[in-house]
Amino acid sequence: MLLVIDVGNSNIKFALMDGENVVAQWRMASEHDRSGKEYADYIAPLLHKAGYSDDIEGMIISTVVPQILENLQIFGREYIGVEALIAHQMDMGLAINVDSPSSVGSDRLVNAIGAHDQYEGDLIIISLGTATTMDHIGKDGSYNGGLIAPGLALSRDALAHAAAQLPHIDLKRLDDNSVIGKNSNDQISIGLYWGYHALLEGLIAKMRQEIEGPVTIIATGGLSALFDTEDKIFDHIDPNLTLRGLSILYHRQPQK
Repeated sequence: MLLVIDVGNSNIKFALMDGENVVAQWRMASEHDRSGKEYADYIAPLLHKAGYSDDIEGMIISTVVPQILENLQIFGREYIGVEALIAHQMDMGLAINVDSPSSVGSDRLVNAIGAHDQYEGDLIIISLGTATTMDHIGKDGSYNGGLIAPGLALSRDALAHAAAQLPHIDLKRLDDNSVIGKNSNDQISIGLYWGYHALLEGLIAKMRQEIEGPVTIIATGGLSALFDTEDKIFDHIDPNLTLRGLSILYHRQPQK
């Protein structure tokens, strides 16, 4: 059993993987000062409850928060008994066609690995998290660049912080799909959701023009659940894309 850890700016996702299948997964907030023991205190009871305390044979970490990495390595080494592989220190096995390949977040490259394994042809991967990223993956699995925009939750938080009389709301899509709200909460929900919907549609259309050929649109990330393939802006919503990519990357490495 493989323990996969995906560290984002807002949350850390832990998953037990059997091959490319997610057996169990848990989430906690990303905090820079959490110790290896604190990770163990959180994860060990969950592993025990799931019945996999003694079944972990390997561990791999992708992180966009460097300050968190060392204590996760200590957690793996001292409490799980495995030495973690670190995604950004590994050979991803794909061409990275950008000005500075080392500047590309490991999560975006891992997503490319997971998507190319699952889907054919040119791909656009949209990751909806703290930031929103959109990336073009070529037919050959190459990473060909993309864009970064503020995430939906970040936009919501900035609005509540900057406008004293506006409330901080839960992110949701209203049931009636109307874009004319009758109260402040609904109006904010509409502006955020449908404004972001329009942003995604527009950026996808522009990216399609540059790719010049058939392309499959895949959404992932914590906020992808707000959207639905019936909206026709995504072909697939794949919440476990990063986890699957990490498992594939781990099993490509020579086993000692």
